[in-house]
Amino acid sequence: MKPVGKLIIIGGAVNKGSFSETDYDQNVEKNLNFFERGILRKIITESKNKENSIIEVITTASQIPQIVGAEYKKAFEFLGAKNVNILDIHNREEANSDAIVARANAADVVMFTGGDQLRLTSILGGTRFHDAILLKYQEQDFIYSGTSAGAAAASENMIYQGSSSEALLKGEIKTTQGLGLIDNVIVDTHFVQRGRIGRLFQAVVNNPRTLGIGLGEDTGLFIHNDVMTAVGSGLVIIVDGRFIKDTNLTNINLGEPISIDNLTVHVMSMNDHYDLTTRKLTIENSQFNPIPQT
Repeated sequence: MKPVGKLIIIGGAVNKGSFSETDYDQNVEKNLNFFERGILRKIITESKNKENSIIEVITTASQIPQIVGAEYKKAFEFLGAKNVNILDIHNREEANSDAIVARANAADVVMFTGGDQLRLTSILGGTRFHDAILLKYQEQDFIYSGTSAGAAAASENMIYQGSSSEALLKGEIKTTQGLGLIDNVIVDTHFVQRGRIGRLFQAVVNNPRTLGIGLGEDTGLFIHNDVMTAVGSGLVIIVDGRFIKDTNLTNINLGEPISIDNLTVHVMSMNDHYDLTTRKLTIENSQFNPIPQT
């Protein structure tokens, strides 16, 4: 059964990191510039009540929640949103409280900020708040949106650690269970600028049923009815491992390079569509399917 709700996952803004980097919170006020590219506007226009929708900004992943929350509130309100709240859940007790669950149930949109996705899942995973978000996404016109850590945590499995430069050495990336809003995909963020293609390759070769999604900066995916549409100014990389012919993965030791034969890679840009059911990419501005001249 397809979820009624919608996902909008964002790769993050330039120089605003996640995972194991130490500088992701520096100059955050200058880095929340992707709302100008239309991604945050997309969240508002796709939400149930548009500018009147109740938006909860979840800052749990961040080490500076007051600054990050205030910047997102300012950005949403700049775009006309009238009911933007900041929800900083510090621990599992809060995530199980009646007050927090009530706010989740009242929300039309939740927006998970960047930071550390392992912090996000370890605090929220399996709580009443988490259950409320999953149920609303399955059954209601509801939006889960997340940038950086919030995007990486949206899938059933997530990458939480791993060097970009050594990502194709066996065992160099670490994965764990995410928040579980979408199955059979794994998401990496800040993808193009930080050269994380190898991390996604290893995640996919470990289980080729998993579709790898790499989100560049200022770039997101709008996911509804099993169709992903690229939004924003940058690139989305899709890695499909179903047609892998050969690999040395199980015959090498930890730390040794991985070989992969016949890995499929797609590149999406704004308004391109990818069907998760058929695994087919449609390029919106294809040179082979020009708009007929009238």
